[in-house]
Amino acid sequence: MNLASLAFKSSWNRKSSVLLTLFTIAISVMLLLSIERVRQEAKSSFANTISGTDLIVGARTGDIQLLLSSVFRIGHANNAVQWQSYKYIKQQRGVAWTIPISLGDSHKGHAVLGTDSSYFTHFRYGKKQTLAFAHGRAFHNGREVVLGSDVAKKLNYHLDEQIVISHGMGNTSFHHHDDNPMTIVGILKPTGTPVDRTVHVPLIAIDEMHGSGHNKSPRMIGKPLSKPSNETAHSHDEHKHEDHEHGEHGHKTHQLVESEPGDLIGKPKQITAFLMGFDSPLYTLQVRRNINQYQGEPLLAIMPGVTLRELWGMLDIVEKILLLFSIVVVIISLLGMLTTLLATLNQRRRELAILRSVGARPWHIFSLLTSEAVIITLLGCLLGTALFFVAILLAQPVLQAQFGISLSLSMLSSYEVKLLGAIMLAGTVMGVFPALRAYYYSLSDGMSIKV
Repeated sequence: MNLASLAFKSSWNRKSSVLLTLFTIAISVMLLLSIERVRQEAKSSFANTISGTDLIVGARTGDIQLLLSSVFRIGHANNAVQWQSYKYIKQQRGVAWTIPISLGDSHKGHAVLGTDSSYFTHFRYGKKQTLAFAHGRAFHNGREVVLGSDVAKKLNYHLDEQIVISHGMGNTSFHHHDDNPMTIVGILKPTGTPVDRTVHVPLIAIDEMHGSGHNKSPRMIGKPLSKPSNETAHSHDEHKHEDHEHGEHGHKTHQLVESEPGDLIGKPKQITAFLMGFDSPLYTLQVRRNINQYQGEPLLAIMPGVTLRELWGMLDIVEKILLLFSIVVVIISLLGMLTTLLATLNQRRRELAILRSVGARPWHIFSLLTSEAVIITLLGCLLGTALFFVAILLAQPVLQAQFGISLSLSMLSSYEVKLLGAIMLAGTVMGVFPALRAYYYSLSDGMSIKV
C-alpha cells in the first residue's frame, strides 16, 4: 500500500475533524478567490467603461469628480459648460470629433443622457469597441429615445413603447415631463458599462423639456428657444418635419417616425460635459493646456486613462486591506488544520508505533503525516474552487444590476492559480510540524502510552 492511499485511509478514520478542517479551508479559498476576482473585474470594468477618448471636458472641479460624474454617472456636476464654449473648442485645430452630454434627468432611477448622433458613432468602450444595437436604431428626432440593455431588461421595455422622463437624478424625482413622452426606437447591446443603465435622448429633447413651461426649474439644463413661450413647443417640430408632414402640430410629433435624422441639438444654453478625440496624440496635451487656461469660463480637461490610474491609486489601500483580510482568513484555516493534526497526534502514537513495528522507517512516518496535510489542503482547494464558481454564478446578476460589475465565469487566471499554489505550499509547510514530532517518536513510547 503506497503512502498516499495509507494517508487517505488514515484521514478517513478521523473524518469528522478532517471534514471540518477541509470545509474551513474551502471557505477561505472561496473567499480569497472571490475577493480577488471581484477586485480584478471591478478594476477592469472601470477601465473598460471608456476607450479611445482623448479628453473629457467639463466645468472646473476635481479630475476624479469630473470622470465619475460624466462617465460613470456617479455624483453630480457642480456647474455646466456654456454651449458657446463647446462650439468654440470643437473648432480648434486637430479636433477629430466631440460628443456633447447633458445629465440631470432620470427615468425610474436610471440616468438620462442627452447627446447627439456622434455618441453612437464615436463613443468606444472596452478595447475600442463601438456601440451596437440589439434592436432598432439611433434616435432621429427630439421625441425618440434609445435605451441601454439593462434599462430595457429591468423595466421590460420594447420598441415603440413610450416613456416619460423625470427631472432630477436617482429614484426620487420632483417633476415628471408628462407633456413630452418619448418613443423607444432603439435598444443597445450589453456593454458591461454604465451605458447599459442609461437612457439616451437627443439634446433637443432636454432643451424642449426644460424650455417649455419649466423655466423656473432650479437645475435647468436646456434653454428656452428664442421665440415667445407660446410658440416654443412648436418651433422645433415645424423645423424638423416641414418636408414630411406639413401643418402637423407639435403635440403630435411623438407619433411621427422620421426616415432621416432631423435636428438633434436645438439651441441649448449649456451642457454637462463633452468628450473629445483628436487626429493625432500630439494635439492632446496642447489642447488640454489651452482648455485649462480658457478665459471664457473656468473649464477642466482630463485624460480619462490618467485619471483612472489616479483613482485606483487612491483605492490602492482598500485593495491591499481586502487582500490582507483574505490572506489572514486562509492562514487561520491552515492554522486550524495544524492544530487538528497536532491535537490528534498524541492519540495516534499507538498507530504510528504499529507502523514502525511492521517495518516503517522514520521517514515513512514523516511522509505519512505530511501527505495527510497535503491531501486535506488539496481537497480544500478543489472544494473551495468549486464553491467559488458557484458564488460567481449566483453573484453575477446582483453585481451587474447593483454595481455595474460584470463578472466573467471563466477559468482561473494565472494569478489565481498562483494563489492556489501558495496555499498548497503553506499547507505543506503546516504539515511538516506534526510530521517532525512523529518522526522522533520512538517505538517504545508508542507501545507504552503514559496515562
